[in-house]
Amino acid sequence: MQRWTVTDMPSQQGRSAIVTGAGGLGFEDALALAGASGEVIIAGRNPEKGEQAVKRIREDIPAANVRFELLDLGDLRSIADFGSRLRAQRDSLDLLINNAGVMMPPQRRETSDGFELQIGTNYIGHFALTGHLLPLLKKGNKPRVVSLSSLAARDGRIDFEDFQAKGRYKPMSAYSQSKLACLMYAFEFERRSLAQGWGISSIAAHPGISRTELLPNGAGRFSAAGLLRSLAWFLFQPAAQGALPTLYAATSPLAEGGSYYGPNGWNELRGYPGLAAVPDRAKDGVVASRLWAFSEALTGVEYR
Repeated sequence: MQRWTVTDMPSQQGRSAIVTGAGGLGFEDALALAGASGEVIIAGRNPEKGEQAVKRIREDIPAANVRFELLDLGDLRSIADFGSRLRAQRDSLDLLINNAGVMMPPQRRETSDGFELQIGTNYIGHFALTGHLLPLLKKGNKPRVVSLSSLAARDGRIDFEDFQAKGRYKPMSAYSQSKLACLMYAFEFERRSLAQGWGISSIAAHPGISRTELLPNGAGRFSAAGLLRSLAWFLFQPAAQGALPTLYAATSPLAEGGSYYGPNGWNELRGYPGLAAVPDRAKDGVVASRLWAFSEALTGVEYR
C-alpha cells in the first residue's frame, strides 16, 4: 500500500459509481474514476456547480462517461426522489461514495426536515440515500459503499439526548458527532451486510487535512478555522492527495470491508493511503446498533 496513487487504480471499465458532492474531494473522486473508464454520476444540490464539474472532467477526459444528478442531502424528499429516479434508470450500482459534507457553520442551522445541518447533511442524508439505493447496490458487481469520516471523529460523541444540538450548539462538537456517526455507520453497515447476505462491502475513509472549500464555506473564510486554512495553507495537502484514501477504499482489490483508511503520515494528517486508527467510541457496537435504529426512525428509511 506504500505510496498508492491513482496510477495504481485498477480499470473501472464496466463499473458504475455515484459520488456525492461536486467540489473538492468529490470532484477529485469523480475525475479519477472517470479517468479509469468508470461510469460516474456526480450528485449534488447545485446544478451549476455540478455541470461545471462535469465540464471540467470532460475537458481533461473527452471520453468520460460522467453526468450530474440533482440531490439535496438536506432534504429527505429530494433523497427519495433521487433514489426513485436512479432505480427507474438502471438495474444495478457498483459503488457509492458518501462524500458531501458541511463543516462548522458558526450559527446553528437546520435542514428542510429540521435536522441540525451538519448531522443532517453529513450523516442522516447519506443514511437515507444509501437505503434508497440498496436495491441497486445488492445487484452490483462486487459493490462497495465508502463513507467519509474525519480526524474530527476522534473527539466525537453520539449524544442521543441532544442529537440535533438544540440545547447547546458548538460547531466543532456537532461536526465531530456527525463524522463519528459516519464512521460507526460504516462499521455497522458491514456487520449487517455480512449477517443478512447483502454482499456489499462497507468501508470508511478520511482525507487527513486537505485544501478544499469545506472550511471556508462552512465556518467562513474569516473565522479562526477559515483563516488557518488560508494562512497555513502549507499544512494542508492538495485535494487530489486527500482523495486518495477514499479512492483506495473504493477501488483497490486489497481494501477490506469494515476497514478504515486515511493518510499514512504523522498523525494521519497527510500522506498516502494506509489503515487509519479507529477511535474507541467508534468500536462500540451497542451504540452503533442504537444509532442505526435511531436513524431509521428519523428518516423513515429501512434497509431491505
